[in-house]
Amino acid sequence: MRIPAALACAILSIAPTAADAQSPANFPSKPIRLVIPYPPGGGTDTIGRPLAQKLGENLKQQVIFDNRGGAGGNIGMEIVAKSPPDGHTIVLALTAQLAVNPSLYKKLPYDPLKDYEPITLLATGPYILIVHPSLPVKSVKELIALARTRPGQITYASSGNGSGAHLANELLNSMARVTMVHIPYKGGGPALVDLLAGNVQVLFATYAASKPHIEAGRVRALGVSTGKRLTGVDIPTIAEVALPGYDAGVWYAFLAPAGTPRDIVSRLNAEILRALNHADIKAVLSRAAIEPIGSTPEELTKFMKSEIAKWAKVVKEANVQVD
Repeated sequence: MRIPAALACAILSIAPTAADAQSPANFPSKPIRLVIPYPPGGGTDTIGRPLAQKLGENLKQQVIFDNRGGAGGNIGMEIVAKSPPDGHTIVLALTAQLAVNPSLYKKLPYDPLKDYEPITLLATGPYILIVHPSLPVKSVKELIALARTRPGQITYASSGNGSGAHLANELLNSMARVTMVHIPYKGGGPALVDLLAGNVQVLFATYAASKPHIEAGRVRALGVSTGKRLTGVDIPTIAEVALPGYDAGVWYAFLAPAGTPRDIVSRLNAEILRALNHADIKAVLSRAAIEPIGSTPEELTKFMKSEIAKWAKVVKEANVQVD
């Protein structure tokens, strides 16, 4: 059947418009969904929300914050992996989702190196080892000594099986030769709430989430998880006071679904880095003891590969398992 000339012209006039809507030149053409693979209230929210607002201002388009917690972050990661690769769905993921989970899950619903387009390594930061005030310890050495006299009796929370906080405590267990019992939660927020209530006794938390509670005396800070002390904060590193060589931090990265056009990835990279360098965002990161990085997509890929290898070794040696 022949298409009438008038109809053919109409079709041709519409087709470029549909294509243009998805072209890198017109990106973003609608609000961007920023998936956070954790429930509300954790440290990722503390830096993610102001960054999302600034990114939205840069792109002149709303950035919608979407918390999708559960299964060690796998739920949120799978949602992004299966989203249209048009740049309108991105994820702010952590060490756990991008470097640890591949060693923990036999049937991981995503591949961190194949199912996403890396955008940028955003930043890195430490965990703070905190305890409930009812626990009679004031230092890492005292915690280790008490744990040795109470094997299997001290409980520690984490943001989920295989999370960075979980591995940080398992690494402490292994190096200190103690046995503290793991209580997993569906995010750092719920874990911190139960620690404050005294339902669990120990937690590796982000500085952003724990700072107000440390200052108010609701929790006691014992040590910093990375090899370097926090500037202006009087908390020693775990390595310097108890376990030489101990080092376990958290890093944050932006990714898009695999197949997202390179031009769109480059645009997102540029605008995220512009937001990262804004004075307001720098202040937020400084208060949270987070060090901004801002890498290229290629640098993030290289970093992820090295981190996957590093944490695979830790998972094996500590015999970390998920339910």
